[in-house]
Amino acid sequence: MQTREIAGTGVRVSEIGFGVWTLAAGWWGDHSDDEAAAMLHRAVDLGVTFLDTADTYGNGRGETLLAYAFPGSARDRITIGAKFGYDWQSRDASDAGHREAPHRFDVPFLEASLDASLRRLGTDHIDLYQMHNPRMAHLLDDDVWSFVERARRAGKVRAVGVALGPAIGWAEEGRYALGSLPVDAVQMIYNALELDPGRALIEATGRMGKSLVVRVPHSSGMLEGRYTADTVFPEGDHRRHRPRTWLIEGVQKVERLRFLEQENGCTLGQVALRFVLRSPSVVSALPNVYDVAQLEEFAAASDALPILDAQAEAIERLYASNYGLPVEVTP
Repeated sequence: MQTREIAGTGVRVSEIGFGVWTLAAGWWGDHSDDEAAAMLHRAVDLGVTFLDTADTYGNGRGETLLAYAFPGSARDRITIGAKFGYDWQSRDASDAGHREAPHRFDVPFLEASLDASLRRLGTDHIDLYQMHNPRMAHLLDDDVWSFVERARRAGKVRAVGVALGPAIGWAEEGRYALGSLPVDAVQMIYNALELDPGRALIEATGRMGKSLVVRVPHSSGMLEGRYTADTVFPEGDHRRHRPRTWLIEGVQKVERLRFLEQENGCTLGQVALRFVLRSPSVVSALPNVYDVAQLEEFAAASDALPILDAQAEAIERLYASNYGLPVEVTP
């Protein structure tokens, strides 16, 4: 497993990371604490040491799982990404579902949230602390960044970031965060089926000397290459709520990428990870991991052949043509 440094921070992350929300949120099945810990231990054995979570994942469980799996000095084996900004505690649990909790960014709340995260994580510091799915108004709040800088000086936070998304566009937020905020990294959605606005932010980081973390590198599992037109997602799976056209068109697009499996001698899921890691400014990719077999497949992507310029250009051309599918025109 290769590692990369979040620019200028000394914080090194495994280039394949693990988003803990698949274990904590209940959107991909239920995992007991022992089952989750076993998978996390296997991840670390494979070199997947960057574990990304948030206080809102499972209402704190995404953090307590890490403390359970890596207590005491074992915490030093991992690099923790955590997030802030959602007031999930005040939300009626029966109204949660897959909807966002309300944001909250007043300083007393942020201070209490950081200390609560540290307690749940069983640690005295967070390696990468990220504002979670902000809107532009949140990024413009100077008090937030003063709070984060105080936390950094106090040693509670080593590096600072912004985790963008989910479905708000976030191109403007990304450009502003990279160009005008005291952040070290931006987390974004980016993959071969969803190049924009991520590729503009990759270009921007080349000028600014900052780092990127990519989530959803498999486009909600589509680029794992296992779906068919007959795939039925189980109850509770967030993909079950997507329109059927997402599945049908996605499967057709994936077939146009199959040539990469043969050329690179690896799985499509591994190719998808090598694609997003092609830029040196992308320090880690966070695939959604559901089981040990998948974890082992994705971890091995760190040693797979890189994506060549000609292959990346072919992906760009496919994307520009909507992978050969009709483009729906909005009246």
